[in-house]
Amino acid sequence: MVSNATLKCPAPMTATSNGVFQGNDPLDFALPLAILQICMVVVLSRLLAFLLRPLRQPRVIAEIVGGVLLGPSALGRNQTYLNKIFPPKSYPVLDTLANMGLLFFMFLVGLELDPRSLRRTGKKALSIALAGISLPFALGIGVSFVLRGTISKGVSEAPFLVFMGVALSITAFPVLARILAELKILTTDVGRMAMSAAAVNDVAAWILLALAIALSGSHSPIITLWVLLSGAGFVLLCAFLVPPVFRWMAKQSPEGEPVDELFVCATLCIVLAAGFATDAIGIQALFGGFIIGVSIPKDGPFAGSLVEKIEDLVSGLFLPLYFVSSGLKTNVATIHGGQSWGLLVLVICTACFGKIVGTVVVSLLCKVPFQEALALGFLMNTKGLVELIVLNDQTFAIMVLMALFTTFITTPLVIAVYKPAKRVRRSAYKYRTIQRRDPNTKLRILACFHSTGNVPSLINLIEASRGTEKRTGLCVYAMHLMELTERSSAILMVHKARRNGLPFSNRGVSPNSNQVVVAFEAFRQLSNVYIGPMTAISAMNSMHEDICGSAERKTAAIIILPFHKHQRLDGQLETTRTDFRYVNKRVLEHAPCSVGILVDRGLGGATHVSASNVDSVITALFFGGPDDREALAYGARMAEHPGISLVVIRFLVSPNAVRENIALEITEARGSSDELSARDEEFIGEIKEKISKNGSIKYDERVVSSAAEAVGIIREQSRCNLYLVGRMPVGQLVANMNRNSDCPELGPVGGLLTSPDFQTAASVLVVQQYHSELSSSSFASLKVGDEEREMAERDEEEEETPGRDSDTN
Repeated sequence: MVSNATLKCPAPMTATSNGVFQGNDPLDFALPLAILQICMVVVLSRLLAFLLRPLRQPRVIAEIVGGVLLGPSALGRNQTYLNKIFPPKSYPVLDTLANMGLLFFMFLVGLELDPRSLRRTGKKALSIALAGISLPFALGIGVSFVLRGTISKGVSEAPFLVFMGVALSITAFPVLARILAELKILTTDVGRMAMSAAAVNDVAAWILLALAIALSGSHSPIITLWVLLSGAGFVLLCAFLVPPVFRWMAKQSPEGEPVDELFVCATLCIVLAAGFATDAIGIQALFGGFIIGVSIPKDGPFAGSLVEKIEDLVSGLFLPLYFVSSGLKTNVATIHGGQSWGLLVLVICTACFGKIVGTVVVSLLCKVPFQEALALGFLMNTKGLVELIVLNDQTFAIMVLMALFTTFITTPLVIAVYKPAKRVRRSAYKYRTIQRRDPNTKLRILACFHSTGNVPSLINLIEASRGTEKRTGLCVYAMHLMELTERSSAILMVHKARRNGLPFSNRGVSPNSNQVVVAFEAFRQLSNVYIGPMTAISAMNSMHEDICGSAERKTAAIIILPFHKHQRLDGQLETTRTDFRYVNKRVLEHAPCSVGILVDRGLGGATHVSASNVDSVITALFFGGPDDREALAYGARMAEHPGISLVVIRFLVSPNAVRENIALEITEARGSSDELSARDEEFIGEIKEKISKNGSIKYDERVVSSAAEAVGIIREQSRCNLYLVGRMPVGQLVANMNRNSDCPELGPVGGLLTSPDFQTAASVLVVQQYHSELSSSSFASLKVGDEEREMAERDEEEEETPGRDSDTN
């Protein structure tokens, strides 16, 4: 440790009190005081994280600021508060808990780093990483001479030089990963390069930091040599012994099954033992946890399961204690006078100049465009606080403020200089709907799913969509929607997916590494359908942007979304997650193409049905309007499959119907009623032409005089396999149909088919045809409910809603 003062340890505290009724003050005892401290830290850090969310700042910023506010820089100026809530006698307990949390956090950081990715690092990323270390490291050594001559007199020269170089040159890998994910640039060229360079940077910096700590432990060169040799031996031992042990554990923990409690306990004990070993060697205990995390194989679900088991307690409770422990050492008031503030400005400018200039210059030499090079420089300047473990006093306060400032400015600067989301040229995006003049053109589908349970029905729907081999083909992009949360496990998902590509195209990934990829790859080989498995990791409130953006980049004609409810064993639909409903509604509102919501009741069963075994009946209900035409166009394509029969039921209003018996609701349609009727008749004429060529299509016109009569006819068709309906049919009949549906985004007919009163085993595909602007009735149906309106308003305040192109069909 680099320290200027010798601390006198106060008398130890008793663990528990006998209670206030026995005359004890709980704040004089270790356990109740620690509980109060933890609660204060967690509440304040979460509150700050919420307040900083509109600025798109990572949670580490809130935790650093919270630690500083609880310390002597802010609330700690009140000595009564400081001596009561954070008395010096509580520091040993607080520091022990903080360092325990830090030990396991470093284990999680090690889990996020895949050593194999370093071998795959290209020359460009390697050059950027070396430049991002070398220049700031050299400048950091220069700054250390200035600090030793002013406010850090008497510290050991060699370790202080190395530490200052590391503190200015390190890039906080976990913080950078979250910033990239939240800015949705993780899989752009800039994002991939930044992650690769940061991985190299992180490993090199931690090795140098271990060297600095080893040097700080002794003034004897012989002892320092022994520490370094023992540390190297420990790393080699872990590299050879740890992977086989955890591979065996992973084999005993199949995917989909919970990890055995014995393996979790064994892992925790191994991490603690490694921490003890490195502490005994003379290197900080946290390096032992980091090395174990790096050594664990990243293949399969085992590493992710470990993160989920450990992360909540560590990051939610114990890690924030490290930041408050650091905050108690950070007194901004010690930075006073021209000299101190000048040194703060010097450190910040040196850190920013070294990282940004070094990265930008080398990036330009590697022929990276200037805007991307500048964005890379800002991203590589991201700092954390874990690397500031060996300083205290005034120098520590300066370094904390430096880390806080450099990380805080990263997001706004990157947003200002780098805008990767370029919209597709209108001429390149020709087909935004399934209904088109030339039905033989290639159909592109973006099919989304939340879990492996959605995959069999999705593949069966794709099988039904193949059409005939005479067409130019079907192209499907299967997108796995994964939620980005505050958990480190989410960062681990991002780290795994970043090698794939947004969209995360799974090229170059071993098929055995993902059962979803295996399923789609098997279907691709058995059919003439191109399938590109993809992954999108987003926060729920912005997931629709990834879906719509991917559809536009891939020029999809339709987006298929899973319904937010799944079928129970008794046949009723049960909500999976309400958040998925909001995602679907916002996709319907902002999609650059047509949209279909699939209500899955086991379409084709729980497994993929081969083409030769397909035997399905699809019923298309046609009332009129663009959405119904789009649904029927999709059904006509499905009917080309030899194993599929299409039944088209067209509903017509009886001319003798009593007007009062039909609830009329005049809505703003897409065009006049005569124009819509003409388009419907023209389209139905095309369908009738196909019937003469394709015997698998059956057309039936039903003349009804009321909505109830129409519902009765729909019930007669309940034994089919799939219903195809438009989201917002046009006409008098649907005005009163199922007005009390709790899912207005499905429209009146879709709401009827999914209501508990309608008994059927058929799945339902509700289709909305693309249009440059939704009709007022269609748009209003997405805004039903005060809670949904409030969430929409909140989302619109947080992020700018993307515009929509005009219809080019």
